[in-house]
Amino acid sequence: MSIESDIALLERCPTFQLLGREALRVLAISSEQRDFSRGDMLFRAGEDADCGYIVSRGAFRVSFVDGSSHELVAGLGALIGELALIVPMQRPATAVSLEFSSVIRIHRQLFLRVLESDPAAARRLRDEIASRTSQAASDIVVVSAKLV
Repeated sequence: MSIESDIALLERCPTFQLLGREALRVLAISSEQRDFSRGDMLFRAGEDADCGYIVSRGAFRVSFVDGSSHELVAGLGALIGELALIVPMQRPATAVSLEFSSVIRIHRQLFLRVLESDPAAARRLRDEIASRTSQAASDIVVVSAKLV
């Protein structure tokens, strides 16, 4: 893929839309492309996470190990491992390629440098994460009330 097509792909992701085109150019130039055959593992639950991935071709099954049978399919433009871009953590899920697939790997240190260089983008991202967290907390309260 070209740098311009990588930037266009990153722009499709709501998290990266908050950063602006110049920041996306830095991410596209400095990140790496990885290819996977069907059945290849992107990562395993419990592994240390130091990056996030944007699916640039194909799809991955993401299976969570929280005791549920919760799975999702991450396809073109999906961001897998968003929280790992910001904080050190262990992977809460396992991701396996469903077909020939490619990802753009964005390392946490790169992402944090981009945020440090653009405080306004960092504030937009902080506000978005705060909004999502607030919505998730509200959703939990609603579900809890229905279970009682």
